[in-house]
Amino acid sequence: MEDIRVPEAAPRAVRPVAGGVSARRRLIASSLATSIGDGIYVPLTMLFIHGLTGLSLTSIGTGLTVAGLSALAFMPAAGVLIDRFGGRRVLIGVLALRATGFAAYPFADSYPAFLAIALVVAVGMWASSPSQQSLIGDLARGAERDRLLAWDRSLRNAGMGCGSLAAAGMLAWNGTTGFVVAAETLAAVFAVAAVLVARIPQPVRTPAERPDRRGGYRRVLTDRPYLLLTTANFLIAFGYTTQAMALPVFLTRDVALPDALAGVVFALNTVLVAALGVPAARLASRGRRTRTAALGAAVFALSFAAFAALPRLVHGADALVAVLAVAALYTGGELVHSAPAQSLSVQAAPDHLRGRYLSVHQLSWSVCRTVAPMLLGFLLDTGPWHLWTVLALLVLTGAAILLYAERSLPPHTNLGHARAQAI
Repeated sequence: MEDIRVPEAAPRAVRPVAGGVSARRRLIASSLATSIGDGIYVPLTMLFIHGLTGLSLTSIGTGLTVAGLSALAFMPAAGVLIDRFGGRRVLIGVLALRATGFAAYPFADSYPAFLAIALVVAVGMWASSPSQQSLIGDLARGAERDRLLAWDRSLRNAGMGCGSLAAAGMLAWNGTTGFVVAAETLAAVFAVAAVLVARIPQPVRTPAERPDRRGGYRRVLTDRPYLLLTTANFLIAFGYTTQAMALPVFLTRDVALPDALAGVVFALNTVLVAALGVPAARLASRGRRTRTAALGAAVFALSFAAFAALPRLVHGADALVAVLAVAALYTGGELVHSAPAQSLSVQAAPDHLRGRYLSVHQLSWSVCRTVAPMLLGFLLDTGPWHLWTVLALLVLTGAAILLYAERSLPPHTNLGHARAQAI
């Protein structure tokens, strides 16, 4: 693993990670364990719950939607807790919450019990990201913070891939045995992740980082530049959700790829992001974060235009090659956009209100993932090119908002660390 230590003479008084290299390794190991759990659960959510509870798929889908929407109401409280107690303590709590939820799933013998457990799991899932990012913000500054975020993204993709393979193996068990094993594995994985975070020393906050109740969410909601970043992220997030929710249907129905080959596109994206995430983040740090993130959104739009053209231009054996080429272009957009966009969300948040700011930013992802199934399903039914046209317009609008927000962001927030050190 790349040594992400900051030199002693680093500008802007960059603070080293509390606990040194061992703390960094525990943080990254916890992130990897969490992503393996997500890789097991996310692709098999409906089958997993159906196998454990015996409920109908319609009931499960409705319950998951209700639980996801209800969990959004807990996000403001998560932000307050992060600012009050720190990202580390809240992350330990939400990981333990997820472990408890998965351990309880085999005992969900009624619909109300299923809804309660689904809500617990959803709250833990939504609150994990802001608490994790806040912990990284507490532990590091400047270039080191960007590198920790990059390692987190890359290993999350690698872990998701490993988790998906593990889930496929568990499905080979007969009856409900595989789903019970999956539930126990998920509980163990998130418990291990919580223990790893608990072994990270509690960061010592500077006076500027200590809790300050003045302003609170009113400060966040009047921070126009940050709200612009959040709005842009909400629009561009639809580009990310498309890969899992809409792309498989499009490839099998409109491009006529076999079902088995549609999964190759997801595998290609996972491998490329895991392998190239850190080098791409290093290159992205050379420019302004807003412009680099906007460029990534523009590459997304270009890949969507190419997807729209595929059914008319390719057929038969050539279709798979063309799909993989466009998928690589799509992944390029993700690599260019993700690093600076995530860095912007953390760097632009004031230290003493970072939990509240990141919780608001997380809502852009959570709300998108909640409404995306309905929107993408409608667009898929409308026609093959309608989906990609609307998605291209959404991400390009997000790119335009990023460029507009650039003028009102503080320079140290928007400049990549390579340019910031040159000032």
